[in-house]
Amino acid sequence: MTDNRPLLFELGTEELPPKTLLTLSNALLANITQALSEAELTFGQTRTFATPRRLAVLIEDIIVQQPDKTIEKRGPAIKAAFDSEGNPSRAALGFATSCGTTVEQLSRLKTDKGEWLSFNQESKGQPATALIPKIINHSLKKLPIAKRMRWGDLTTEFVRPVHWAVLLFGTESLSCEVLGIKTGQQTFGHRFHAPEAILLNHPSEYQRKLLEDGYVIADFEQRKQVIHTATLQAADNVGGTAVINDALLEEITALNEWPVPITGNFDPRFLKLPAEVLITTMQVNQKYFAVTDKNKKLLPNFITFSNIESTNPQAIKEGNERVILPRLGDAEFFWKQDRHSKLSERTPDLANIIFQKTLGTLLDKTQRLEALTAYLSTALEIAPEHNCRAALLAKTDLITEMVGEFPSLQGVMGRYYALADHEPNEVAQALEEQYYPKQSGSPTPESQTGQILAIADKTDTLVGIFSAGLIPTGDKDPYALRRAALGIIRIIIEKRLNINITELIRFSLSQFTHNFNRELTEQKITTFIYERLKGYTLDHGFTFDQFESVLTVAPENLLDFFLRLQAVRDFRELPESNSLSEANKRIKNILRKSETLPHSTVENLVAEQELNLLTATLAAEKDIQPLIKDSNYTAALNRLAQLKEDVDLFFEHIMVNCDDRSLRTNRLALLYKVENLFLKIADISKLQ
Repeated sequence: MTDNRPLLFELGTEELPPKTLLTLSNALLANITQALSEAELTFGQTRTFATPRRLAVLIEDIIVQQPDKTIEKRGPAIKAAFDSEGNPSRAALGFATSCGTTVEQLSRLKTDKGEWLSFNQESKGQPATALIPKIINHSLKKLPIAKRMRWGDLTTEFVRPVHWAVLLFGTESLSCEVLGIKTGQQTFGHRFHAPEAILLNHPSEYQRKLLEDGYVIADFEQRKQVIHTATLQAADNVGGTAVINDALLEEITALNEWPVPITGNFDPRFLKLPAEVLITTMQVNQKYFAVTDKNKKLLPNFITFSNIESTNPQAIKEGNERVILPRLGDAEFFWKQDRHSKLSERTPDLANIIFQKTLGTLLDKTQRLEALTAYLSTALEIAPEHNCRAALLAKTDLITEMVGEFPSLQGVMGRYYALADHEPNEVAQALEEQYYPKQSGSPTPESQTGQILAIADKTDTLVGIFSAGLIPTGDKDPYALRRAALGIIRIIIEKRLNINITELIRFSLSQFTHNFNRELTEQKITTFIYERLKGYTLDHGFTFDQFESVLTVAPENLLDFFLRLQAVRDFRELPESNSLSEANKRIKNILRKSETLPHSTVENLVAEQELNLLTATLAAEKDIQPLIKDSNYTAALNRLAQLKEDVDLFFEHIMVNCDDRSLRTNRLALLYKVENLFLKIADISKLQ
């Protein structure tokens, strides 16, 4: 039986950055398992542990030694290894010397490409205990740490100072140096509840001993669930429901090893402020969960967590209540100060803020948004009044005190301030919705004005940044252009807006006056958008070949593209689809190879099968015209599917490339007409 053992590695540190704790934890495991695989040390299940003061991995069933293997070295070809008399050449002698042997002891390797000298060397596998320390140190060096620090008089660097390290391989403690610390088998629990060393005799003891003896819930997800459950219970105790933000939940989990809930109160007068302001203040500044009543209205309560079981929890509660008071007071002050000026009065001040150095100020952007919303209003046959007003006010909340303090409230505060200024409800709603969808899967704008402003804003940013030459590369996308493009796609398709994306891009490009290649920029933007469209459709269950079949006919209206795609997917389910797809491929090949260009009219056909196909084609052409005009592509393809029998009989009985030039030309014209019928919707020859 193979001797497999579990490996435990733990790194004890000063408090780690909470927002990167999970990233570091996952990267450490990934680095170690990758290195184990490269070293041919097989292993079983893996686990990670992450708390404010530790990163740890537990890997089951690692083999104790690399497998032995035979290394084959290939030498010179036989033709170059010996002369005409069979004596070894200098190349052969040199190869034998490098292998520590003689030419006579070398083997010969025969392949279909020739014969070479070769040498087989047995390589004995190294013990895992010799490899693991190197793997650990190498994995730590590869961690994605933006800024490393030094401590004491050490030259080693890490995200935070390191205090201890555990390295257990089964019951064996592996002694080595990790980031300036000698590894051992002693871990440490909670800084205050269990400051003494905890001896570990086996990796399987790790989680249990930390929990029972160390006041530490080492498993991140378990600790997260404990906090989640405790938050819900604490909110229920005051007759409310906790507002649980996933990012905040993870951050609080990363801040606590032994989370203890604390429920506090604040002055109800602050409830006059917008709920989003209070929630953001509590979440961003204090790491508190807000609480709402059954009607989703805020209660004057908050829930926080202490990383200690205090003998005087009331003091901790009162301390948090004292701390939140000035924070809420600041928010109240910002609200009152911002109300002194209307949003419309702030528009000139946008000239003092640079949007992007090539693209000008926020006022320049505002003027482009006004033009874009007017253009979109005309294209969609909508009255432009609300849309242009929303464009004028779109960026004014960015220069308010509140948004300056809490940038995440952009748009939200625009809505509140617009309502306070007695702007139309649709305009106020659009100021918030211009940033929708905020992330993958989140809602798109509900109001018509919000949809138009969101498309205009995203289009201006996307087109402008491309025109400035700042195209996203790899993972770098500082202006979130991928998200902007996907947002445009989602709004147009999900809200069923008939917008020609090519014309929209061209109009947006016309708003910029700096020097750039307009034709090339338009091409790059269009390609960028259709790449995002492909990803969007694949995520919605369409296939690559279905997408390509529609892309070939290049619809410039994204909603129209999506409707065609749905029709192609439905067509694919018809029993006639395979035969017609293959027939279209055959037609395409015949037309491509033909030296005679088909004309638009078809005449002088003689055979029954070709005459029948012509009649069926002309009838289908007449029938699908109104269907295509109404974008009823599914019905149109269903009608074209009725051509299957006539197409099959044509290819069964008719030779297209016959000797009669006139007849050949007319048969090609017939096939051209059949192909073009399908191309009015999609190129079904692309279907697999």
